Amino acid sequence: MSDKIAIIGGSGVYDLFKKASKISVKTPYGKVETIKKTKYKEREIFFLPRHGPKHSVPPHLINYKANIFALHSLGVKKIYATNAVGSIDISIKPGDFVVPDQIIDMTKVRPLTFFDGSTTIKFEDGSSRKGVVHLDYTEPYCINLRNMYIKAVEDIGEMVYTKGVYVCSEGPRFETSAEIIMYQKMGGTLAGMTTVPEAILARELKMCYSTLCLITNFGAGMQEKITHEEVVEIFEQKTNQVKEVMKKIISSEHSSVKCNCIS
Repeated sequence: MSDKIAIIGGSGVYDLFKKASKISVKTPYGKVETIKKTKYKEREIFFLPRHGPKHSVPPHLINYKANIFALHSLGVKKIYATNAVGSIDISIKPGDFVVPDQIIDMTKVRPLTFFDGSTTIKFEDGSSRKGVVHLDYTEPYCINLRNMYIKAVEDIGEMVYTKGVYVCSEGPRFETSAEIIMYQKMGGTLAGMTTVPEAILARELKMCYSTLCLITNFGAGMQEKITHEEVVEIFEQKTNQVKEVMKKIISSEHSSVKCNCIS
């Protein structure tokens, strides 16, 4: 139970870490000053609010590279993220939980990789990745962490969709109705703004990554109008359930089954 884990999320999860100590980490990509550190039995746990503690950083301006590299520097092996997303599948409704298994990247200007042809990344086991690196990304989310999330949601008595295609757009605006139709035709089921490049960068640094998505609205054209206030309202209604899921994750024995994330 010694693996260090990190939770990336928003205000609902932040409440779990009110008594945690705040730490600052310098990285080649910038300084990260928002990480909280605590401990459960022998396991170190870190919490990183991706939008800042006051939700002041929009999705397209988040320093994803600094955030993920900071967690890597701290020795984190597993990252559990949470996301508020829109449904573009009429059968998946606001208030539902989804553990997605695939990603479609529709971002435009975000730095997506640590590997620029000259960077060398070193790992605790003595191995390194350098130069031009092409990683397999057939399964973008860790299967072990996905199973942990699915079991935790079911254990608190909530229903969870065990698959979904997360379409990640640039933001911060919501999508147009035409874009939602396009995403549907591409096979998407969820529309959000933050899983890319988090999941990609974590894989590059040999960290397992999965996310728990809470549906807060339907996509554009599937309901009359989308507002940020509506998203916040739905998330607040499910805050206790999200907290219970994360408590289950923190207190569980984590799978030692080998996955593709560290290869």
